Amino acid sequence: MSQQQTAVLEVEHLSKQYKKGIYASKDVNFTVNKGEIFALLGPNGAGKTTTIRMIATLLKPTEGDAKIEGHSIKTDPAEVRKRLTYLPDEAGAYKNMKGRQYLQFMADMYADSKEQAAGYVKTAEEICKLGDRLDDKIESYSRGMTRKLLLARTIMPKPPIAILDEPTSGLDIINALEIRRMIRQLASEGMSFLLSSHNMLEIEYVSDRVGIIAKGHLLELGTPDELKAKYNAENLEEVFETVVNNKESMGW
Repeated sequence: MSQQQTAVLEVEHLSKQYKKGIYASKDVNFTVNKGEIFALLGPNGAGKTTTIRMIATLLKPTEGDAKIEGHSIKTDPAEVRKRLTYLPDEAGAYKNMKGRQYLQFMADMYADSKEQAAGYVKTAEEICKLGDRLDDKIESYSRGMTRKLLLARTIMPKPPIAILDEPTSGLDIINALEIRRMIRQLASEGMSFLLSSHNMLEIEYVSDRVGIIAKGHLLELGTPDELKAKYNAENLEEVFETVVNNKESMGW
């Protein structure tokens, strides 16, 4: 992670209440610095996706706020959207398009000029490594190939922060390793990442800091090594188990 501790994302008391007294996300606080890879860890239904959808301006928070480079998701969502890209876990692509055609279509949406769009497409081609398959229709792609195409689409404009929900979903081990290395390389160049995942061992490998979330509450925050040392654990899965069990034993 970059030594420059400039906050790209600031999340302050962010909450989403769906029914009276029922929160999908409750009083969540964290920051993501320039060049940092930050991960929200937890099982399905923990509140990870709700939290990142609020940050991505897809859901309105009930309470609290989040700011990207000083711009509020509540009062300045248009400026926030200019500064992030978001890849949902369930994202899809236009199956009747060819891969390269899809990348060009998305690049034209992101870019301010034809030259910039061409640069984005070139970057995406290098990221996805699909080669000649980019000239085939997306409907012929495997889930893993489609995921690589979508990751390339998300990262190609190199925004201040990219939000990735289950980034390596559907990828085999080799492709997942390539994506992790690419994320780390881009972070070393100053791009920030907010990852959401239930794969704690994978996130332990790639992240600078992690937040452990369960039942909508952010229970712990720190580097993987800090949390493992604090709980005398071998890995983040053991940390998570201990944190959640401790909270439940206190009646949380």
